Amino acid sequence: MEPQGEAEARLPEPVRVGVRVLREYRPTVARIRALLRSMVTSFAVLATTLWLLPGVTASGLVAMLWLVALVTGVGAVLRPLLLALATVLGGLSALAIGVVVQAVVMYVALRLDPEAHVAGFAVAFVAAWLAVALAAIVNWLADAGTDDTFVSELLRLMTRVRRAPDGRRGRFWSRRDGTGEAPQSPEGLLVIQLDGVAAPLVQWAVRAGNLPTIGRWLRSRSHRMTRWHTGLPATTPAAQAGLLHGDALRVPAYRWYEKATVDEDGTPVAGRLVVTSRPRDAAEIERRLSTGRGLLRDGGVSISTAFSGDAPTSLLTVSRAALPGRSNPGYAAFMTSPYGFARAVTIGAGQVLRELHQARRQRRRGVQPRGGRGGSYLALRPLASMLNDLNVSLIAEQMARGAPVIFCDFVDYDEVAHHAGPARPEAMAALEALDHTLGILERLAAQAARHYHLVVLSDHGQSQGATFRQRYGESLAQVVARLAAPARVPSPRDAPVDAAPAAVGAEAADGVEQWGRVNLLLTEVAGRGGVTGAATRAAVRARSDGHEVALGPADREAEAASRTDPETVVVASGNLAMIYLPRHPGRLSRERIDAAAPGLVDGLTAHPGVGVVVVDTAAGPVAVGRDGRHRLRDGHVDGDDPLAAYGPRARWDLLRHQEMDHVGDLVVISAVDPSLDEVTAFEELVGSHGGLGGWQTDALLIHPAGWPQDEVLVGPEAVHGQLLAWLRRLGLRQPDQDGGPADAGTAPDPTVPAPTDAGPDDLDAGGPAGRPDGQPARPPMPVMASRADGPARPAAGAPS
Repeated sequence: MEPQGEAEARLPEPVRVGVRVLREYRPTVARIRALLRSMVTSFAVLATTLWLLPGVTASGLVAMLWLVALVTGVGAVLRPLLLALATVLGGLSALAIGVVVQAVVMYVALRLDPEAHVAGFAVAFVAAWLAVALAAIVNWLADAGTDDTFVSELLRLMTRVRRAPDGRRGRFWSRRDGTGEAPQSPEGLLVIQLDGVAAPLVQWAVRAGNLPTIGRWLRSRSHRMTRWHTGLPATTPAAQAGLLHGDALRVPAYRWYEKATVDEDGTPVAGRLVVTSRPRDAAEIERRLSTGRGLLRDGGVSISTAFSGDAPTSLLTVSRAALPGRSNPGYAAFMTSPYGFARAVTIGAGQVLRELHQARRQRRRGVQPRGGRGGSYLALRPLASMLNDLNVSLIAEQMARGAPVIFCDFVDYDEVAHHAGPARPEAMAALEALDHTLGILERLAAQAARHYHLVVLSDHGQSQGATFRQRYGESLAQVVARLAAPARVPSPRDAPVDAAPAAVGAEAADGVEQWGRVNLLLTEVAGRGGVTGAATRAAVRARSDGHEVALGPADREAEAASRTDPETVVVASGNLAMIYLPRHPGRLSRERIDAAAPGLVDGLTAHPGVGVVVVDTAAGPVAVGRDGRHRLRDGHVDGDDPLAAYGPRARWDLLRHQEMDHVGDLVVISAVDPSLDEVTAFEELVGSHGGLGGWQTDALLIHPAGWPQDEVLVGPEAVHGQLLAWLRRLGLRQPDQDGGPADAGTAPDPTVPAPTDAGPDDLDAGGPAGRPDGQPARPPMPVMASRADGPARPAAGAPS
């Protein structure tokens, strides 16, 4: 008879993982304590469920107690089996098991109880989810509004993951050696991105006492908080391209148009709209970005990001379009646990009701500016909550495995702020929830395979304001089409005059970011084999393009931009818009634009919703306003400076943006109210980012106080270099194969002129932080912790 290890080695990998999950499932003291608590909770919940729901009955107190015991016992037996099955299947199959597991447990228990009656599985399904919802409320009340039960489940997951296949603890885990001392754990880095959170907003919330976790770190002087300047564009894809790959010059906006070109072999390439939330486009962008030297190349993990940073392990990463696979028990455990997927669904349903109430309250109070909070946003809002908890579960698993560096993006605040406003109570509640999540990660890090240091950053901020359409009754694309239509001069590529098409504009639609995450999940599932993959392909066949699922507005944007010979293409990212004349190849100068569309530039600068139009000229790029011009290369201003309202770095931000790939023939920045810091978004979002004005370029950086930091960080490439320096400090960055320094960061942009007598507040990417006319720049944000050259002692239990 062959040994057990050899027999198991002959099994397929997914089955081996499932067998290991079953073998490592042990009735620990914590599980027994949780079982007793579950029985008490189940009695109250089941009694309420049977009272509320017809079709399910249990006669008498004894029958109810017996039913509680059966539900507890059946759950204790079936859940490990279903967890193993979910681990084996992975992907969307685990999600499907998560949906039915509660109903299966309830149905089996009711069928085994001779004193209970259930009308059918459908009734048991409804009863199970009603019981789950009630249990979530009871557990929340019992835990005083904390997530103790959720954290306990994650700690049990980490205990399972950290065991080696033979049942012994992995080499990173603390255990006594012959001297009775526990060896020191190796170092690790956990980078948490709070999407869309502005540094001044966090500073204000900490001072108000609304962010207890971050506040404790700063007040105990274990961490230091500063800001970094994002530059243009202030978008997640551009920031992550810089943060993870050290190169943001290939990402000029959230979406852009690539004009028709000809390949090196003479093959025509049609013009197309690129949307970074589409997996196919994100994969192509990463192919352009990647040099094999990304931030996460040395054993790192990317979670819920746009790009991978060359990480060997990527989970929920758009550019790799992959769900967690069969070797990720954290995903399976989240889906099958009543404190994971079922809890997230319950919380998500509560968030939908709260959104409806808050939207109605805004309408009744006449809150302005006010955005739409229905439609796809309302339908997809629970997804952000589920992804938040799933991210925590995946991070817990990777910390238990001892991944040297983990980078994860949390999007809750950004999505709420887009529709409610960045400083509205609803958005602040989402920010407070993220602070609570940081506290959970801090607790989990204490049980990890490494000594994880926590770094928290954001990719951009947000600025508030009524939208362009709300203010002026039409979109920017409609304005451009009207201005470009008269006195049109045909180009050689035009159709005959009698068949000339009308001007066509493709502008951004609402909800692209939320739909992008749905498409990410469906694209990965549709590409798999088996019943789940086949069913998904059949369900989305009408909305798929090759191997990519394209639901939502991103697909409609691409379709509009690919129509035959459009006159203009207008794409927007917040209050940044780029206008292309696709019939004319290459980047157009002011003279060529005036010839092709006379009055377009002058008409735009005269519009009250437009603050600046940037156009290329013989003297280089020029920022044109209503009453003045600003030459970006030498800083010469004629008339009123159109950049005065956009801050001291506006000139250098726009100049650098002009050197990016596929930037528009015209770049438009909306008008800004300097007294309120309000902008005018070209999308239907009252909280926006992408351009200039307000807090959208003021990003956050929180790091251990004892770590050195450059005084001024400008652009995501500079933050990438700083992160590399910290990785090297921790011994987590290997030298490059060509012998170059591992933490060299990004060289200054040679396209931007370097200033003379540069001081400590000068731009790292070239150009001074102060105004070209000699006015001083804004002072850096005060540090809210000990200085890096004099670290204070960390508080007890605080991560470093």
